[in-house]
Amino acid sequence: MNMDMALPQAAPEQLGINGDKLQLAFQLLDREEEAGEIPGGVAIVGRKGTIVGTYAVGHSIISDDTQLKVTEDTIYDCASLTKVMATLPLIMQLIDRGELRLRDPITRFFPEFSGNGKEEVTVKHLLSHTSGLQAFKDLHSHGWTPEQIKAAVLGEGLSHSCGSSYAYSDFNYIILGELAAKLFSMPLDEAANRYVFEPLGMHDTGYCPAKELQSRIAATEFMDGAYRWGEVHDENAWAMGGVSGHAGVFSTARDVAKYAAMWLNHGKPAADGLGHVLSSASVAAATRSYTEDKVNASRGLGWVLKGDVWDASGDLFSSQSYGHTGFTGTSVWMDPQSSVFAVLLTNRVHFGREKSVVRLRDCFHNAIAASIEP
Repeated sequence: MNMDMALPQAAPEQLGINGDKLQLAFQLLDREEEAGEIPGGVAIVGRKGTIVGTYAVGHSIISDDTQLKVTEDTIYDCASLTKVMATLPLIMQLIDRGELRLRDPITRFFPEFSGNGKEEVTVKHLLSHTSGLQAFKDLHSHGWTPEQIKAAVLGEGLSHSCGSSYAYSDFNYIILGELAAKLFSMPLDEAANRYVFEPLGMHDTGYCPAKELQSRIAATEFMDGAYRWGEVHDENAWAMGGVSGHAGVFSTARDVAKYAAMWLNHGKPAADGLGHVLSSASVAAATRSYTEDKVNASRGLGWVLKGDVWDASGDLFSSQSYGHTGFTGTSVWMDPQSSVFAVLLTNRVHFGREKSVVRLRDCFHNAIAASIEP
């Protein structure tokens, strides 16, 4: 496999995109930067495996002694994009290999995950956030080791009965990350590098970026007397040493674009590559709904589908669209009907957690959808 593969680039009009309208989508980042909602950001839009537009604006860090401009190669803390960029594909690969089933109970692999109805929780329940585990809990302020944190998660009780409702939970993906590490017989970060990032040529993607990359990394929140810069923002992932199934991956917009294009290409790298990262059957399975009977829920395996309470696709992407967001201000969205993907990476928490990119995401995706020519 060509390990240096890059997505091709073309003028928007060559792929049926109105360039002027696409520029309007990118200019929304300028508006939010000027309004002080984001310090900066990077966006990439592509169609049919080809990049048709890139945009970078603002700063990656703004402090008393440091101000650095964003470039197209700025590295962002992806936050919960980790769930779908690292953990999800590893779990789906295990299913592809015949080593795992969606209906396998978690107790098969972690016997300590038992009691209070937890024996009913399956891989599918964790992937679709219907396990019954609570949404969040402070695991970071107790001084626990990573192993103690993992044990605490596996020992958690259910907040509601398994399968009865939908509740987005980091715990689901912490457990799935541990499951992937167990079945691949290597740490989660190594498995993600070997089986996902390297095959796709995602050279700027991974956990725990090297210190020498700091000047390329967008800083997140001011915490404990300094900006979190080059270390994971999520407190629980930070306490776990920076590597978890729910958060911890850093990446660039170009690398996220490679990942998105692979999904739209039925699991095969959209650039020059051999073989499949995922089977086309796994892609189809992950992007259909498993929560039709749940309130405010439209969830695939990992992915947020159209109409979900966390849907950030806007108004104009098709009913087939899917994607995911990250707390730090990141998102990736794909629309199989138009073969369009959209990557938006910001570090909105740099200005505090009250800043929001919810409206920006919707408007950005609307403007992209409107740029597609009939």
